[in-house]
This record gives sequence, structure tokens and C-alpha cells, in this order.
Amino acid sequence: MTSHSPGIVLAATPIGNVADASDHLRELLGSADVIAAEDTRRLGALARRLGVTVKGRVISCHDHNERSRLDWLLDQARQGVVVVVTDAGWPLVCDPGFTLVRAAIAEGVAVDCAPGPSAVLTALALSGLPSARFAFDGFVPRAQGARAAWLDQLALETRTVVAFESARRLASTLSAAADRLGAERPAVIARELTKPHQELIRGSLGSLAAEAMTRELKGEVTLVIGGAAASASRSDPANMGQLVQEVEELVSAGASLKQAAAGVAGAAGVSTRALYQAVLDRR
Repeated sequence: MTSHSPGIVLAATPIGNVADASDHLRELLGSADVIAAEDTRRLGALARRLGVTVKGRVISCHDHNERSRLDWLLDQARQGVVVVVTDAGWPLVCDPGFTLVRAAIAEGVAVDCAPGPSAVLTALALSGLPSARFAFDGFVPRAQGARAAWLDQLALETRTVVAFESARRLASTLSAAADRLGAERPAVIARELTKPHQELIRGSLGSLAAEAMTRELKGEVTLVIGGAAASASRSDPANMGQLVQEVEELVSAGASLKQAAAGVAGAAGVSTRALYQAVLDRR
């Protein structure tokens, strides 16, 4: 469908630099019958910066009210153009819109998009890490237990992983990642992308953890973590025996079995759970 045909249009907005707004976005904001915005005030500010006069009805559509507005939005989309925008970047990508799109597809309501900026792809492209195959994991889990489980899943992940993280929790997350995945694993902090104070900090998880502890890093942060090295030696019993010995040496030096297994497994690119069990099996 075209931008003027009845249906829902997912429109990407600038993630920092307003000059990245597309002509398609400008056209949609000025002509849409309804604009469902994550934050109506931010939409108004964006429209003013773009020099666009919004003529359609503007309503809020965020995580707390998206379900309650589904029926009305679908009815509007059957009659005219409903544009969905979030505060920055693509709708649905850790932002509202998914519930509406699923319902629209189920109801046979047309869905289209106006492509544009993405913090995920921008960070990936600028990271310098392999980008042919990658995974986006949304926001890093907040709870320590959930974060630890997430990091354990990354131990054998050979694809580059992109995730969003709060600047306030960044130092803690990087420290935990260095412990569980290995301090030498490559990673990049992408901060304030496309904004005047954009910063890319490249290095190892260990060096980035140290950097985050000594500097107050503010703003929007996207974390890119290199994949584990693919190695046939992961299942090699001799290699696993060496890793078990390394774990036992760390335990003898005072480390807990859990910490020692996570650290050795991360550095070797093997499963923490498998190494932990191997230690128990050989005791």
C-alpha cells in the first residue's frame, strides 16, 4: 500500500539527528488521519523541528494503554491512515506497536512501514564487529539472576549480540559480562548515537568495564558484544579436563566454584553449565 492508503504505517523517527528524518516520515506526519505516538509531547516537538503541521488526530499509544486502544485504532485504520511512531527509532523494537500489528494482521488490516533510523543497526555497523550474522536481545535483564542467566546463554553464542542498557547499570553489566564471558571478549559501547556527543568505546569487556567504572557515562547506550570463538575443541575431553583443572586451581585459591566455572568458561568460550557439571563429575 502507499502512504495514503487505509491501514497502519509504522514510521521510524530519528534516534538523535533530526536531519535523518525521511521525506516519507514528513509526508506521513502531515497527512495521516491518526498518529499513535508513544509520547505525544515528543511527537509535537519532532514535528516542530521538522517544520511539519500535524493535521490528523494525535493520541498516545504506549505499553500501558496499547491493548485498550486496539479496537479504535483498527477501526480508524480501516477508514484512513494510522501512523505509529515511538520516541526514537523503529516501533516494535523494544517499543510499542507489536500488539497492534499482530491484531491488524489477524483482522486483515493493511500494515506498511516508512523505514528509517535504528539504534541497533547503527551501533552494529559502527562497532567494527562481525555483522553478517547478529542477534538483538532487547534490554539487558535488570535482575542479577536473570542477567546471569542471559550471560550464560551468550557463552556459546557465536553471533555478535546487540542489546540496550541503562547508563546507570552499564558498569555492573560489563563487569558481570567480563566475569562470565571472559575479560578478553571484544565489545563496544555505543553512546548517544547520531547526537552531538556520540561516542564509540571499543575494546574488551574487561577494558570497557574498567572504563565504565572510572567514567560517568550518560545518555542512551547500546551495547555490542562480539560472538564466542567457534571451536571444535569445546567438546574435546582433553580440553575440558584442562579447564576443569583451571577451575579447581581457582577454587583452591579461594574462589567459589560458581565464580571460577563462569570465569574459565567465558574465557574459553564453553558453556558455564557444562564446565560446572564436568567439575562435579570429576570430584
